[in-house]
Amino acid sequence: MAGDEAAEDEAEGERLAGPSLQLNGFLAGTEVERGGPAAWAGAGALPEAQAMLPSLGSGSGAARAVPQLSRLRLVVLAVFSLYSLSNAFQWIQYSILSSVFVRFYRVSYPRVDWLSMVYMVAYVPLILPATWLLDTRGLRLTALLGSGLNCLGAWLKCASVRQSLYAVTLLAQTVCAVAQVFILGLPSRIAAVWFGPKEVSTACAVAVLGNQLGTAIGFLLPPVLVPNTDDDIDQMGHNISIMFYGTAAVSTLLFLLTGVVFDEKPKYPPSQAQAVLQDIPPEDYSYKQSIINLFRNVPFVLLLISYGIMTGAFYSVSTVLNQMIVTHYEGEEVNAGRIGLTLVVAGMVGSIICGLWLDYTKTYKQTTLIVYILSFVGMIIFTFTLDLGYLVIVFVTGGVLGFFMTGYLPLGFEFAAEITYPESEGTSSGLLNASAQIFGILFTLVQGKLITDYSPRAGNLFLCAWMFVGIVLTALIKSDLRRHNINSGILNTDIKAIPVDSPTEEEKNNAVLKNHSESSI
Repeated sequence: MAGDEAAEDEAEGERLAGPSLQLNGFLAGTEVERGGPAAWAGAGALPEAQAMLPSLGSGSGAARAVPQLSRLRLVVLAVFSLYSLSNAFQWIQYSILSSVFVRFYRVSYPRVDWLSMVYMVAYVPLILPATWLLDTRGLRLTALLGSGLNCLGAWLKCASVRQSLYAVTLLAQTVCAVAQVFILGLPSRIAAVWFGPKEVSTACAVAVLGNQLGTAIGFLLPPVLVPNTDDDIDQMGHNISIMFYGTAAVSTLLFLLTGVVFDEKPKYPPSQAQAVLQDIPPEDYSYKQSIINLFRNVPFVLLLISYGIMTGAFYSVSTVLNQMIVTHYEGEEVNAGRIGLTLVVAGMVGSIICGLWLDYTKTYKQTTLIVYILSFVGMIIFTFTLDLGYLVIVFVTGGVLGFFMTGYLPLGFEFAAEITYPESEGTSSGLLNASAQIFGILFTLVQGKLITDYSPRAGNLFLCAWMFVGIVLTALIKSDLRRHNINSGILNTDIKAIPVDSPTEEEKNNAVLKNHSESSI
């Protein structure tokens, strides 16, 4: 039955296809009322549509497409999440062992902090080339570059386990940082290209969860593998070597899996929003115009700044967490790692809950604003309980902070995808990440300086002030759920291709009546 219906739709599409075809099942004369793509292009209400949908009236494939879900989507999501995990693990493995690497490489704490901040520094100048590559060369090539460079960086680290080779380990970490540029922007793109409208936010949350899980393991495992053996540098080097070789082996396996399972896109689009985009000829797409449209989109610009503040604050806290903990709890490097683990694991739970909630309610702005406010409250509590002398309290407050602060990350991606549709999800999420890296660098430098010169409380209060600014900006964002509106319109109506110049039923009846009257006369 399903095959016969599809064949009938195909035949009807062939009969009706003409030089100007109305997409998405919106009848002629009703597209403005119902908010279809033609309304965007014709009414001029959404100039952003012109970069991605310059000729909505000229395609036919999207109108005839029957959205279907691919079983391979879960495998693609799993492999991406795992190599994203590996990359995040390599980001945090130095900073959580900052006292160890200061001793081993005989360098200062700021130089060890740069092994974390290089991820942020590399991202900013490379994000535009990376998103251009994603939009013009596709998902598979971008995924292979991210996984391959992550693998290469891991092996270079294995060659840096000597006290005089700090420069080599910095180079290796820089390669991993470049890999990150091809990783962080993919969650919302993979979710949109492979998953249906009722699971897209959850899929994005799971993809982000992989990166968070890598950070969590990076907090937990390195302090166990590389204990602080100040009196035995050879043993310290041996332990570091074990950690590096293990990471390289896992990264190699994941690179091979990426090459095997990662396809460009499923055979059939998973949603009507994707069906519309896949029908557009590649030559009609303008990357430059897409970037211009994004920066002209005021709600997106507000989200760009507020997302950068929140995520940059998380990056900063993660980087200097070891310093904050050992300032008040000397010799507790292992517990510092466990607190970081608690922070991120709680955030993973928050991410999944937020993703499921968005798929169920589609309340993007409300959820984003509430989570932002609760993150601010969590940061205040964490700041004023850090020095009470009870580690159990730090574990609890760190978990509360992580639940909301880390849980916010996929919310920003999905909110951006909604308010910027039909622009590429990879471009919007890439710009969000670039903003996060810029704020992360600034916050880490300032917070680290405040911790060194004053106290951890001074550094945390600095972040609290900026997070309050982020709350105000988030409250100003206008919620315009464009992608959701397209999917909702299609899910609730029949999908048919109607030429723009084809008469509506009312016009047909009027014509018949007119002809009948003339013949009677």
